[in-house]
Amino acid sequence: MRADHASYACGATLGFLVDLAAGDPRRGHPVAAFGRAAGAVERRLWRDHRGSGALHTALCAGGAAAGAALLARTVRTLAGPRRTPDVALTAAATWAVLGGTSLVREARAIGDALAAGDADAARERLPHLCGRDPQALDEQEIARAVVESVAENTSDAVVGALAWGAVAGVPGLVGFRAVNTLDAMVGHKSARYRRFGWASARLDDAAGWPGARLTAALATVAGSDPRGAWRAWRDDGGRHPSPNAGPVEAAFAGALGVRLGGTLAYGGRVEHRPVLNPGGRPVTAADIPRAIALSRRVSALALLITAAGRSAGGQERVKR
Repeated sequence: MRADHASYACGATLGFLVDLAAGDPRRGHPVAAFGRAAGAVERRLWRDHRGSGALHTALCAGGAAAGAALLARTVRTLAGPRRTPDVALTAAATWAVLGGTSLVREARAIGDALAAGDADAARERLPHLCGRDPQALDEQEIARAVVESVAENTSDAVVGALAWGAVAGVPGLVGFRAVNTLDAMVGHKSARYRRFGWASARLDDAAGWPGARLTAALATVAGSDPRGAWRAWRDDGGRHPSPNAGPVEAAFAGALGVRLGGTLAYGGRVEHRPVLNPGGRPVTAADIPRAIALSRRVSALALLITAAGRSAGGQERVKR
């Protein structure tokens, strides 16, 4: 087995456990630093044109991945036969790009507020988790928003990064997080970003494709109703406007026995989305802990599969 592949499996596992125990860094978060840098580049490059947005995406996402590749190569060169520096770098990168624990904390806080009957506190907390307009939402709609966000962000904040890490190591981890962050910054369909953010949105769709399918597959086997999860994924996953959120949310809906989708509001804009798993029951606050538990199981399985896949890839290269 190649040393860097073995180091990746060890480092990714360590970084996953650090995120599980501590969550995101309190200060100096690398993703926040990347966001500030991308914002500065945007201020210089912004034009209401797809070409300008494509250049912004290439510079920011490509620069992040290239910088990570250079750093990883430098660490391996300086470390020589020692694996500890490579493991430490992988662990730090994994911790920095994963957001599973922060996702769980925010979802649990909203669920606790709903369970206590404090809908106002839940509405106040909801923007920390997703971009929906909370004021017009009742308790059931808040719970649905939380479960949908837990499902989608299990893919975006955990599984997708691990999938790309298995393919490309530290550059894969960093590159995926950079693409996902750019999409959150400029990929939405506002007047300012409809053209400028087109490239970031399309690249995020492509980068998120493998992680979303892996998340949906793991939710199918890790939930309490595998047959229902598979049926919902098969029948309803393609009806969602997002090619990646659809399979994930549909599989979670089937696994939990609830129905997701329907009317929602973002930034003053109302959307009527297809219902996912229409035979399920409405979401309640009690489903939030269930969604969190499913997310945790999916994330742990994703770590096992991607670390094993990276290690198997190294063994195959050695045989050749």
